[in-house]
Amino acid sequence: MSQLRLEELSAATIMHVNALSLKPGQEQFITPVSYAAAAAVTPAHTAWQRVVLDNDRVVGFIHGNFDPDAPQEEFRAALWRINVDADAQGMGVGTFAVNALIEEARSRGVDRLTVLWERGEDGPEEFFLFMGFKPVGETPYGEVIGAIDL
Repeated sequence: MSQLRLEELSAATIMHVNALSLKPGQEQFITPVSYAAAAAVTPAHTAWQRVVLDNDRVVGFIHGNFDPDAPQEEFRAALWRINVDADAQGMGVGTFAVNALIEEARSRGVDRLTVLWERGEDGPEEFFLFMGFKPVGETPYGEVIGAIDL
């Protein structure tokens, strides 16, 4: 990877985000059930969506959510989604994106960031643990609730 940078999600980049490829087996881990259910009632103004570019090539996407009034703690300051193109995985793109979200959370005075994931082979658990998230609970759907204290 040469120079990674973030850009807000836009009409110009969304088609590239939708075209990000996955490694075999990863498709089952894209959106935990709990996020899909919460998204139906989450206001759009709480979303923090960024595209990760390597030079001018879209190599990743991260969606954070900041809603201090969310009834469930795990949705108040959360990493909702991270996608890294299959060809760019293992090259620091995900780490770059999550660190940017952590910095955004700190700038908003947030002291804890959460993420949900499903366990399983080819799943994201190893990455989230590497980033410092620790399991702190489980959703009714069996997903892991991870948190990192900032």
